[in-house]
Amino acid sequence: MATDKKPLSKNDVAYRKTLIHEHIPVTGSLVSGTYENAGTDQNVKNYSHGMFQSVYDYPYLSSSSNHLFDVTCGYSSLSTLSGATNTQNAKKINIYNQMAQVLAGYDATGSVLRFDRLGETVDTGVKMDDVFFLTFSRLLVKDEIKKGSFELTLGVNQAFTYQDGVSSSVEKTFSRRLIISDASGSDVYGVDSPAGEYGVLWATASLANQSHPANKNTQQEDNYMAVGLLYYQAGVAVISGSVFGGHAHGILRGSSSCELAADISGSGFKAITGSTIQTMADGIRNRIYNVQFNNTTELNSSIYFCRVNHNEFNYSSNPTYVSASQIVVKDNSDDVSTSYITTVGLYNAQNEMVAVAKLSEPLKKTPEDELTIRVRLDY
Repeated sequence: MATDKKPLSKNDVAYRKTLIHEHIPVTGSLVSGTYENAGTDQNVKNYSHGMFQSVYDYPYLSSSSNHLFDVTCGYSSLSTLSGATNTQNAKKINIYNQMAQVLAGYDATGSVLRFDRLGETVDTGVKMDDVFFLTFSRLLVKDEIKKGSFELTLGVNQAFTYQDGVSSSVEKTFSRRLIISDASGSDVYGVDSPAGEYGVLWATASLANQSHPANKNTQQEDNYMAVGLLYYQAGVAVISGSVFGGHAHGILRGSSSCELAADISGSGFKAITGSTIQTMADGIRNRIYNVQFNNTTELNSSIYFCRVNHNEFNYSSNPTYVSASQIVVKDNSDDVSTSYITTVGLYNAQNEMVAVAKLSEPLKKTPEDELTIRVRLDY
């Protein structure tokens, strides 16, 4: 036990931030549950409210299962697909508005902003009124998705087979793939969202090795097209339904429209008008070939340099340090006093201990030594 405490000055404290990344791959077979029979995906949980669908890495009733992400879809009340006679019309509009007000925010009049292909808030931008959402769990995202690391591969072949035969499903559904990524996320990203930073999601209809266009502010250049937004801190991907065809805008058009389920003909995302959100979520989920990104854990550190001068901490107030008024570590009266430092305690302004650091082995201290003990507090 030390005899005294010593205050730290601002020159004795340093701060550091470290970003730790972990690669997160989610394969299509896990997402679509191809190891289960059609329609009985036990790792997919549906709810009575029918507004979204949750995906787990194991059957969701298992105690070892982990929530991966949710799938849902919706459209703006200004969308050409919106109609009072549509199935779950009000819920689809509510989902769009709820996500938009959280991720995009409000304009000067107090109206909810619509999602824009490039994240712009101006009315002249190209709006995404028909979208689906992938909301990743905090378990995967941690503090945020690393910019420039997100990649989603969709099977966009027109025909769709929902069955146990993995090879048949891959052959028909994934024979044509669409790669969606935040290719410019590490360089260009927005910061005006209420949910934090966001990047544009770009799609290419080819698996060929092509470089990303230098001009990232256009709707389309070469084989790339802006198809959505990725909100890094929120862990939410907002993707235009045009990636499945059936829209005037998008890489897939006209006869290329995808079947989003076995019982929905090839009308692309337009199938949302007569389908429930659960049916659409099934179709979207079973067209996911792969999802991968790097998450980010932000580790903040306070580093304290505890400096021990030659005339400090040479004695101890521990009762075992003396016997009959004699210091027991001395053999002769002329010997220098010796103590051993084993612990460093950090106290707040109210003299309350807030942290304790243990040394790996006792550190010998005499009047002939000066020491600096470096203590790092992570949080």
